[in-house]
Amino acid sequence: MPLLRGEFLNAISRYKHLMTRFLDVEALGQLVREIGLESFLIQLSDAIRDDFKRWEQFQKSPRVANHVPGGVLELMPTADESLYGFKYVNGHPKNCHRNLLTVMSFGMLAEVQTGVPVLLSEMTVATALRTAATSAVAAQVLARPNSRTMAIIGAGAQSEFQAMAFKVLLGVDEIRIFDIDGKATEKFLNNLNDTSGLKLVAADSVSDAVKGADIVTTATADKTNAIILSPEMIEPGMHINGVGGDCPGKTEIHPQILRDAKVVVEFEPQTRIEGEIQQVNSDYPVTELWRILCGTTPGRESESQVTIFDSVGFAIEDFSMLRLLRTLAETLDVGQMIDLIPTPANPRDLFQFVR
Repeated sequence: MPLLRGEFLNAISRYKHLMTRFLDVEALGQLVREIGLESFLIQLSDAIRDDFKRWEQFQKSPRVANHVPGGVLELMPTADESLYGFKYVNGHPKNCHRNLLTVMSFGMLAEVQTGVPVLLSEMTVATALRTAATSAVAAQVLARPNSRTMAIIGAGAQSEFQAMAFKVLLGVDEIRIFDIDGKATEKFLNNLNDTSGLKLVAADSVSDAVKGADIVTTATADKTNAIILSPEMIEPGMHINGVGGDCPGKTEIHPQILRDAKVVVEFEPQTRIEGEIQQVNSDYPVTELWRILCGTTPGRESESQVTIFDSVGFAIEDFSMLRLLRTLAETLDVGQMIDLIPTPANPRDLFQFVR
């Protein structure tokens, strides 16, 4: 029996509702280019700040990690009252020797009320963007207001994103870059030389890059308890943006620096496991970033104070990115609609799809 017009329109409406927007790598790049990288970073930082300010509305837990020889495979879930989001991400430092990315990921948003997935997106490039934006959001309340010079230790996949985020969101105008791999440094300089508007300096050593810098970002990849920054390198008033230490057994900062500084984290239970503070006693005091952004706890407390953002990445940051991507993709009609889940006329008849 043919459907009546009203029934037909209802069926079409329901079918469209259950379609999932898919953003692949090219679609994400298209979206960022249409918005403009600087504008995108500003909107992303606003989304992250807004979500951190409503921190207590989210369900939170440390990420689920499967540690395997040579790497880690993780799921990062969170939810508020209307949306659930998760990201799958790996970390395999030796992938660069296989001509593979060290970090690869994808993410999803779904309706809490129905469980319907509304967005499936690449999150490898997106994670680099959100990590840099979160670093800059933290630095806005932790670095000295007149900070203009940043040292970046590690010229890997995250480095250019960090440079651009700090330029756009803090007004940093000079970047000193150091990496033990000269080709990585060359890649960084080639990517940013002509278009960034930044003064770029290739340093000869970590200490050369760090000397006199207002902000120091550590973003190395090796899964080791390394000491990239040692106490004698640290000057009064520095802000340290620790990005590379993000799993058990992987650190970059000498523990004495942690003991002498104010340390700010994203989600303390997760950072105790994965961050730089895995090196110090479990009762060592830290401050969660959301408290500073909400104004209930001070950020930088003096011109001479050394501050550290012990960043390991947290699911709410991915949620903010996915939420922004969904809004922008729908507005600009970027990506494609896919049948990710079946939509039978009779929800009890799933067998028809394999009959």
